[in-house]
Amino acid sequence: MKFSEMPYKRPDLDAIEREYARITEEFEKADSAEKQYELILEHEKLTCDFDTMSTIAYIHNSINTTDPFYEKEMAFFDANNPVMNSWRQKFYEAVNRSAFKEKLAERTGQLFFTNIALSLKSFSDKTTELQKRENALVTEYEKLLASAKIDFHGETLNLSEIQKYTISPDREVRREAWTKAAEFFSENSKRLDEIFDELVKNRTEQAHRLGYENYVQLGYDRLGRNCYGPREVAEYREQIVHELVPIITDIKKKQAQRLGLSALKFWDNDCIFPDGNPKPQGSTKELVDAAERMYNEMSPLTGEFFRFMRENELFDLESKKGKAGGGYCTSIPGYKAPFIFSNFNGTAGDVEVLTHEAGHALADYVSRDMVIAETRTPTMDAAETHSMSMELFSRPWDPLFFGDDTEKFHRYQLEVALDFIPYGCLVDHFQTAVYEHPEMTPDERKQTWLKLEHTYRPWIDFEGIPYFCEGGGYQRQHHIYSFPLYYIDYCLAQTTALEFWSASEKDWKEAFTRYLDFVKAGGTKTYVELVNDAGLQLPFQRGCIRKISEEVCRFIDSGKA
Repeated sequence: MKFSEMPYKRPDLDAIEREYARITEEFEKADSAEKQYELILEHEKLTCDFDTMSTIAYIHNSINTTDPFYEKEMAFFDANNPVMNSWRQKFYEAVNRSAFKEKLAERTGQLFFTNIALSLKSFSDKTTELQKRENALVTEYEKLLASAKIDFHGETLNLSEIQKYTISPDREVRREAWTKAAEFFSENSKRLDEIFDELVKNRTEQAHRLGYENYVQLGYDRLGRNCYGPREVAEYREQIVHELVPIITDIKKKQAQRLGLSALKFWDNDCIFPDGNPKPQGSTKELVDAAERMYNEMSPLTGEFFRFMRENELFDLESKKGKAGGGYCTSIPGYKAPFIFSNFNGTAGDVEVLTHEAGHALADYVSRDMVIAETRTPTMDAAETHSMSMELFSRPWDPLFFGDDTEKFHRYQLEVALDFIPYGCLVDHFQTAVYEHPEMTPDERKQTWLKLEHTYRPWIDFEGIPYFCEGGGYQRQHHIYSFPLYYIDYCLAQTTALEFWSASEKDWKEAFTRYLDFVKAGGTKTYVELVNDAGLQLPFQRGCIRKISEEVCRFIDSGKA
């Protein structure tokens, strides 16, 4: 079914509550694993129906944040997602007490019970009201960013639209574009401080009510991280500082030389070539046509998947007024359909987002018939590996998108992939520090961000734009507000994706087969199991990041990129 034809109806909470009360009671009284499994399937149906309506409302609200109807519906879900979750948790408590766990695990998989235990540990009715407020604050933040109207060279632009000017080959234009974007954040900095301050205090209070020392471990548990913790991530970040940052510093010196500069200012960092970054060729339709040809040639499965996406109009790609920023892929479970949302702006990012989100969408498509939702999707480290690897497996087809600029794009892509990892670790380290020290004032948080900027990106000079000089840069990274402690997943996934890229340079078909096996496993295995089964090295392992980054640099220096 086309997305535009999918009906929306606000869920009947009273009916859902009655059904959850019934299946929970019946589960506890059931005298066989078979009966309990049937009730688990009823739970799956209730969750699927609710999540389908929630997702449809979320997509419509993202497409037009000023639509009053879906603004009200999002307020409804902000308030009632925690309520729905409390009913799920009561059912999970009954499942966790089952006398037939071993028999049930033969059908659900053991990871189903592992993840339920994490879920029970990290949620409670004690936090329901706090979660309602947390959701409302996140929605306010997203809407505030979507409201940006930046006057620039006779145009009125949103934050997505101005990005193409922030990478202009004209240095003055990109400096001015970053200055204008910074002015928007400066004007709203007080409210952004207030929102984040309340979010930190809110999440910390949730952690305390659940018996955690602070929000860090609670955040990990809510993200379902079932095979590593903060210690392993801290060790990974340490590797990045000592082994990758010096390599990126050298790459940035070469970039400055290419640009004819003695050093990079903040507004120079994302401009890789003096004549400008590679740009895709063609309209949105032409890019999607090229993507369809690519996926048809890539494999029968990817071709089938992409035709399904197009036939059902499961995209909203172009930037427009009132549209939320960024890009994402989400799942509409009742229709077994992924949906890709983006803000095309004429930059290489259009192709990167199209292939990245298609990686997520492919994973959703191949797992759509898995019965147990809790094991349909892996943790986000693995999910982001799906998407970031797809960006790199697409390289043989890049001439369809970039034409004569393909070689230029290939160098750009690998440099940007490595350059991203320290920034992602900066975001994660900042959040960890903030939640370990929730008593920080807004100014102290800004100073913490600035200090970490110098640790993870020492090549950047912020002088000239006060907002960034003062450490306000974290306010534009919406994951910090909306998806706490999520960002390190991108770093781990980028590392693993580069390992897949390395394998693809030796034997593309063999590497892609391993990748598809990784994707098809869904959430039936942990991240560690998925990486090991794919024959890759875990990012936490000493030497992993040094090995892959040195390989990327050799490839770039050889002129093959």
